[in-house]
Amino acid sequence: MRENKPILRFETIPGLTLLDTTKRDDFLHRNTRLTYHLDNGSGSARKFACISMAEKREQRRDFAPTLTQLLNHPLAALAYVPRDVAIFAAGAVAGAVAKTVTAPLDRVKLLMQTQGVRVGQESAKKSIGLIEALVSIGKDDGIKGYWKGNLPQVIRVVPYSAVQLFAYETYKKLFTGKDGELSVLERLAAGACAGMTSTFITYPLDVLRLRLAVEPGYRKMSEVALTMLREEGFGSFYYGLVPSLIGIAPYIAVNFCIFDLVKKALPEKYRQKTQASLLTAVVSAAAATLTCYPLDTVRRQMQMRGTPYKSVMDAIPGIIERDGVGGLYRGFVPNALKNLPNSSIRLTTFDIVKRLIAASEKQFEKMVDENRQKAKQETDVEQSC
Repeated sequence: MRENKPILRFETIPGLTLLDTTKRDDFLHRNTRLTYHLDNGSGSARKFACISMAEKREQRRDFAPTLTQLLNHPLAALAYVPRDVAIFAAGAVAGAVAKTVTAPLDRVKLLMQTQGVRVGQESAKKSIGLIEALVSIGKDDGIKGYWKGNLPQVIRVVPYSAVQLFAYETYKKLFTGKDGELSVLERLAAGACAGMTSTFITYPLDVLRLRLAVEPGYRKMSEVALTMLREEGFGSFYYGLVPSLIGIAPYIAVNFCIFDLVKKALPEKYRQKTQASLLTAVVSAAAATLTCYPLDTVRRQMQMRGTPYKSVMDAIPGIIERDGVGGLYRGFVPNALKNLPNSSIRLTTFDIVKRLIAASEKQFEKMVDENRQKAKQETDVEQSC
C-alpha cells in the first residue's frame, strides 16, 4: 500500500500574513511549516505556528480493511497498488488498444506521406489519395496488410504511452510554482518535455515500424533491424530524431495543455463525466494535429532509406518544391481520423484511472476510519466493565 499523505486545510486569520505554507488542500511534504507573522506597529513581531501530527503507519496497518471488507468494496483494493504502477499500466493498455484500432488509417497515412520519396525506387505515381491507398493495401497485402507493422508499433507504444503520461505528471509537479498553480507556459513546458522524453526512449522502434510498413520485402521486425545495422549502421535507428523531437514537443504540449485547461474550465459537475473527457480530448488533439502535422511529414521522409534530406531546413523547402505546400499535409485526413480517437482513448483512460485512484483512496480511508471507531468503541466498553 502506498504511503498516505496528510492534507492541510487552513483559513485566513485577519491581520496576519501567511508565510512558508502550501495552498489550500495541498499535500503536506516533509518539513513543511505553517507560520504567521504579525507586526504590532511598534517594531516588534509576534509569531503563530500550527503543528499537525500525522498518524503512525503502524497504527494505520492495525486498522487496515479486512478481506471481507475488500471483497464487499473491491475498489478499495486499488489503494494497495502504487500510483505510478497504476498510471503506467493504464497508459500502456490504452496506448496499445488505441494503436491497434487505428492501425489501418496509420498505414494509409504513412504510404501517403512517403510516396514522393519512394518514387524512383519503384513504379509509383507522384501522389496517392486516401481511397487509392486503402484499395492498394487490400489488393497487395490482403486484410492483414492494414495491420502490417502494427506489432512493433504496439511494442513501441506500450512504453511510449506509459512514459509520456507519467512524465507529464512528473514534469507538472517539477514546474509547479510556489503558489501551487501551473501557468499556461508551465503546462506547455511540461507537455513538451514529456513528449521529447518518451520519443527519445522509444525512437528506434518507431523507425523499425516505418521501414516494416512501407518498404517491400520485409516480413519481421528483427529482419529490418539487422539489415539497417549491417548496411546503414547504428545511427540509422535515429534518422529523423531532431525533427521528431521538434515535432512532438509542440504537439504534446498543445494537446495536453488544452486538455487540462478545458477540463479545468468546465463546471465541477461535468469534470467527472467520461463524455466531457472524450470531447475535451478530441478538441485538444484536433488543435495539436493541425498545428504540428508538417513536421511529422518531414520526420517520416527523413526516416526513409535513400532520403535526399539531411536536415529539417533541407526537407521543408524540398517537399514544397516537389509537392507544393500541400505536400506537407499529405496524409493529414487519415492522420486526423487516427489521432482523434487515439488521443481520446489515451487521455480519457488516464483521466478515468486518476479518478479511480482517488475514489479507491477515499474508500480505503473510510474503511480505516470505520475500523478505528469500532476499535475505540470496543476499548471504551472494556474499560467501563
